[in-house]
Amino acid sequence: MTNILKLNKISPLADKVFPQGYVMKDEIENPVGIMVRSFKMHDYEIPESVLCVARAGAGVNNIPLDKCADKGIVVFNTPGANSNAVKELVICSLLLCGRKIIDSVNWTQKLTGDDIGKQVEDGKKAFIGGEILGKTIAVIGMGAIGIKVANACVALGMKVVGYDPNFGPEKKALTNPEVVIMSDLQKAMDSADFVTIHVPFLDSTKYMINSKSLASMKDGVVIINCARGELVNNDDIKAAIKSGKVAKYVTDFPAADVIGVENIITTPHIGASTPEAEDNCAVMAAEEMVDYIENGNIRNSVNFPALKKDRNGKRLCVLFKAEAEAKVKSLLSDDTVTAVRGNYGYAISDFSGCRASCEEALAQVPGVLKVRKIG
Repeated sequence: MTNILKLNKISPLADKVFPQGYVMKDEIENPVGIMVRSFKMHDYEIPESVLCVARAGAGVNNIPLDKCADKGIVVFNTPGANSNAVKELVICSLLLCGRKIIDSVNWTQKLTGDDIGKQVEDGKKAFIGGEILGKTIAVIGMGAIGIKVANACVALGMKVVGYDPNFGPEKKALTNPEVVIMSDLQKAMDSADFVTIHVPFLDSTKYMINSKSLASMKDGVVIINCARGELVNNDDIKAAIKSGKVAKYVTDFPAADVIGVENIITTPHIGASTPEAEDNCAVMAAEEMVDYIENGNIRNSVNFPALKKDRNGKRLCVLFKAEAEAKVKSLLSDDTVTAVRGNYGYAISDFSGCRASCEEALAQVPGVLKVRKIG
């Protein structure tokens, strides 16, 4: 029996991916895999039996990646599985900001009396808004979500500029040719009436929207943040709103210092909260988990390199620290494939061709984190 522990509610479609003999439950002994969405795992004691953690979503701030890596636990995420849901929320945010829709809804809900029609005609001039047709939007981060946002905005008649330091041929093939890719982040934002952020939260991206980056943007710019709250400095965005530099700020990550602030629209982290997105993320996470448990293949890991090898009988899979790569390869067969990303590496080898007693020898190599025999 292969036990999978779920720390959050997971779409039942995941169960259809698991082969016979797999069981996924809220409480289960000796799990080899963990499925998670928003559960905060930093203070969670991960069972020794766990081989992998699959996040049914893109962000992994709730998972201790290095701690998992040092224990030989592969962490997966599901990039792109919720991209359409987030794209639709971004498009909704564009329209909410352009047309003062929330303000007008709130105003009409307070109308009373027998002359509501007259009140509407007299009051509607306060809610005049602009159209997005012909306006320029800067899409910061052209990943799975950013590309869909950019393409949708082109279809809506907007001028679209994109920024992504890793914009290669694969991304270009998926992007509408009318999207202008710029190499300078600040110039991309300065050219836009709307700025939407789609980058991961890293040390290098923390507070990327701040007083300095806002200063040269267009007066009346709209900022949309459906990526991570920490990408925007809330004090600086509030000051920019007060001065008129920023017309509206939409964030899917409410915090005490922005709730109730005029011209800041907050939604309760609902970017991926659709049944379709939850199904897609669960299926993708389960597929990644099964391929790793059954075959040792890694795809969409956030703490180990991607690596895949056609199955040819039994195999050895070795997770190691980067400095141990040469020693690991010396103990494995000639057809071994290895990959290193950052501080961590991975090797897959046909067991039949391994050096004598290599399984035991590998376990003694400094920097080897886990050795697993499959088949």
